[in-house]
Amino acid sequence: MFKPVSSNPDVTKVEQDQLTFWRERDILKRSMTEREGGPRYVFYEGPPTANGQPGTHHVLARAFKDMFPRYKTMRGFYSLRKGGWDTHGLPVEIAVEKELGIQHKHEIDEYGIAKFNERCRDSVFRYIKEWEELTERIAFWVDLDQAYVTFTNDYVQSVWWILRQFWDQGLLYQGYKVVPYCPRCGTPLSSHEVNLGYQDDTPDPSVFVRFRLKGKRNTYFLVWTTTPWTLPGNVALAVGEDVDYVKVRGRNAEGEVEHLILAEALIEYALGERAGDYKIEERLKGRDLVGTHYEPLYAFLPVEQDYAYVVAEDFVSTEEGSGIVHIAPAFGADDMDAGAKYDLPILQTVNPQGEFIAAVKPWAGVWVKDADPLISEELESRGLMFRSGTYYHTYPFCWRCDTPLLYYARQTWYVRTTARRDDLVGLNPTINWVPAHVRDGRFGNWLEGNVDWALGRERYWGTPLPVWTCDNEDCGYQHCIGGVGELGELAGRDLSDLDLHRPYVDAAGSTRCTRSARCCSGRCRSRT
Repeated sequence: MFKPVSSNPDVTKVEQDQLTFWRERDILKRSMTEREGGPRYVFYEGPPTANGQPGTHHVLARAFKDMFPRYKTMRGFYSLRKGGWDTHGLPVEIAVEKELGIQHKHEIDEYGIAKFNERCRDSVFRYIKEWEELTERIAFWVDLDQAYVTFTNDYVQSVWWILRQFWDQGLLYQGYKVVPYCPRCGTPLSSHEVNLGYQDDTPDPSVFVRFRLKGKRNTYFLVWTTTPWTLPGNVALAVGEDVDYVKVRGRNAEGEVEHLILAEALIEYALGERAGDYKIEERLKGRDLVGTHYEPLYAFLPVEQDYAYVVAEDFVSTEEGSGIVHIAPAFGADDMDAGAKYDLPILQTVNPQGEFIAAVKPWAGVWVKDADPLISEELESRGLMFRSGTYYHTYPFCWRCDTPLLYYARQTWYVRTTARRDDLVGLNPTINWVPAHVRDGRFGNWLEGNVDWALGRERYWGTPLPVWTCDNEDCGYQHCIGGVGELGELAGRDLSDLDLHRPYVDAAGSTRCTRSARCCSGRCRSRT
């Protein structure tokens, strides 16, 4: 823990004298006021979270932050240095969950959202003294007397105003997509957050499964996956249209003749030690397999439309696996796109806690990763498991709680950042990057692969999304509110003192439906 300058034995007398000189003569303020007539350079600190203690990594980051306003001040700029405190979000919630012994999101509802959010509010400045001491000790010049605080109504309304600008430009929308999702925190993660949690050499199952062709007793598609838990949600198989496939003939473990279909380039990879026991009897192109039906591995959920057949997709490769990809639209972005293209069902067999739903009777309530070996054993018992092993790869974990992320279909809110992708990519070369390789490397690659920003977090202690939806099912009109004044006008009462957090904004935020084209008798309620 960092100690005050006056009582810290690690601070030399020269340093103490210098820091005391700056403090007593208010040098930070003078560095700004004496240059008020100069050109402006405005610095808003990316705010730290004061419910946790500062560490050495904050010293390094703040040293870099401090250089630029100092340099600009020396060049005659009026350099405003605005400090701030990040008081919202999951880091705060998780700290309070630990204090209360809460393990799952639903326990917060049982405890009470109002009480939980009050605990969060009380915790956010727990270590502010330590932060202020660190700030002085490292001589980080930033104005903390007028710092912005993210839980205040003024700050929340500034975010509402920005979201309203997105809304008016058609950039804020609600979509049903596959998102990286933390089942423990109960929230989707943005692509930036996912990048924070990748872990190398993560072990996962590597299973090659037989999918029996419909009407063909001993002929199978050989399919590889590292996520057996997604197999109950399978609705199709994907091949590469121009990929070379083969039908090979051999004998299974019981000595019966069987025929397997897989990519020719992956015979040794897929068949492993048994590759020499199988002989090619037919060669095909992927397009020859399209439309072929197979028998579903499972039928836990009712399906009305046609499914369980082969489709052609560009993402199929012959780098590893079998060259045939199993499609479960509820658990993969490419799978979801394929499902939409071919009108395939979405079989959501997993609940938001990452456990199988009741309809999946053999593994109901089981955490999906724990179900992997159980599913493999069940397939083995039916003679559908060709071979299994372990696959080590890079996999994303929640950077907050270290839970493996699931790619999971959910409805959430997005900012349509892809609508500005070309502008972002085009402007990137005009920026002077240090080091220069970041421009065309990590950051440039991220811009080019930009996906829409998953904005909703489906949590409690944060800025509520200001979208109100009419509760008349025949209407369903949605409206984004840009501030408390507009909300009060629509609600017909003064809401200037309303706490803009849940549950108060939900309870007090009912308004008349704002749909002017076709009036309805519905009320609009917040969807936070």
